[in-house]
Amino acid sequence: MNKRSSFLFHWSHLCLLGLVFSCAGCKGGSGLDSDSPPNIIFVFTDDHAAQAVGAYGGILAELNPTPNIDRLASEGILFRNAFVTNSICAPSRAVILTGKHSHINGVMTNRDRFDSSQVTFPKLLQGAGYQTAIVGKWHLKSEPTGFDYWEVLPGQGKYYNPDFRTADGVQRTQGYVTDVITDRAIDWIDSGRDPSRPFLLMYQHKAPHREWSPGPGHLTKFDDEVVPEPATLFDDYTGRASVVKEQEMEIDRHMDLYYDLKVRQAADSSSVLTKYADQNYDRMNDDQRRQWDSAYEPKNARFMDLDLSGDELVRWKYQRYVKDYLRTIASVDDNLGRLIEYLEAEGLAENTVLVYNSDQGFYLGEHGWFDKRWMYEESLRSPLIIRWPAQISKGLETRAMVQNLDFAPTFLDLAGVPIPEDIQGESFASLLRGEGDSPGRSDIYYQYYESDVEHRVAKHYGIRTDRYKLIHYYEVDEWELFDLATDADELRSVYDEPGYAATVADLGARLYGLRDDFGVVD
Repeated sequence: MNKRSSFLFHWSHLCLLGLVFSCAGCKGGSGLDSDSPPNIIFVFTDDHAAQAVGAYGGILAELNPTPNIDRLASEGILFRNAFVTNSICAPSRAVILTGKHSHINGVMTNRDRFDSSQVTFPKLLQGAGYQTAIVGKWHLKSEPTGFDYWEVLPGQGKYYNPDFRTADGVQRTQGYVTDVITDRAIDWIDSGRDPSRPFLLMYQHKAPHREWSPGPGHLTKFDDEVVPEPATLFDDYTGRASVVKEQEMEIDRHMDLYYDLKVRQAADSSSVLTKYADQNYDRMNDDQRRQWDSAYEPKNARFMDLDLSGDELVRWKYQRYVKDYLRTIASVDDNLGRLIEYLEAEGLAENTVLVYNSDQGFYLGEHGWFDKRWMYEESLRSPLIIRWPAQISKGLETRAMVQNLDFAPTFLDLAGVPIPEDIQGESFASLLRGEGDSPGRSDIYYQYYESDVEHRVAKHYGIRTDRYKLIHYYEVDEWELFDLATDADELRSVYDEPGYAATVADLGARLYGLRDDFGVVD
């Protein structure tokens, strides 16, 4: 019996022992042609927009913000059309773990608690002989299950001197969160696992989540640069549904000068955000605080002297926001470089599937916004880059449409583990094995569920194809249709134009077909 056959036999034996959840009616997931299943490292950031990855091009690429992530793209495959099912943090994580839409896995909003008794792909890999670990941001309220080792941030976590939830209680570590998460991830690979077994590591960062606090080594990075502005920075929201004007996520009106932009002199003592900003600042040790003040106070003094207003204030806020955002990503990128160097030095790189992804996209001034939630491109799309030297040729790109719904079945397929029939995602492992450029999905379904919370984005669902996007704001019964071939920035809905009537009818039928297929009942 060869190693692969022995491995699959071992998995079946574990099933009989009841150590793996029942997989009656499993979809076929072909095993690997290699002698041993690959290690899988899932590098996961929070709110990292694809347009802030150098390899994706765009106006930020000239700043060279992500050389190590770009290296993954040059040595693996870059997905141009990777999308999410629900552009908000906790729901995205639950979708990835289960391979099921939000209404099925029970996490539709950030307020929902993940039922950790559910079948997840880490549990299935664990039962099949993999060692499993998660280090970093969890953000699902319940205790992680399906992991041999876990250390996770409480809630959103803190950038400086973070606390970690562990099996032994909460522990605080001095340092910058991105560095600390990487230290612990590498330590587990190095000395916390059985090297004779394949492993899954979910290596999950807080960065670049709001409030975008840079690490000590990047506090002044980009100070001498002028970041290009997006063409839609001063969008007036005409030509779209009425609810687009009612959001509360504009850089102009809703970005806080102290909490978001670090201008202590502009703190509003009546704002709850000031309390949070003070807590973050007070959390630093003396040395960290000295470096922080040295970087920000001179710049803040110059800003206060300018007494800006109107468009010039928006432009200043945009520059501070995007530079801080990119500074936090610079730490992620540096630490990814550390991980890559470690894998190569230890001979682990060749048969390790190294995945870079984020829980959703983000607005970096497009439409005048920050945050996510909408079905518009900047928050619907996420970066997805995968390197696997044993199988993936260098420098590939694909425009196949995939979703985070598809990660669970893909990882199971790569490991040779049967895919449960009730998983709603589809494996794209054939793309990684070089078995032809699968066309991927012909359309994707999206739904956002919480209008009554911060940022006031209206509830909506919709369908996206390679050319069109149809969105229904179902609480107010308004629709939008965008022709992405002629309006890539999604500035003008053509839903009511007679020339698109047939497209509306076709997409509407396909949309409700997807809702039926996925069991959507609301």
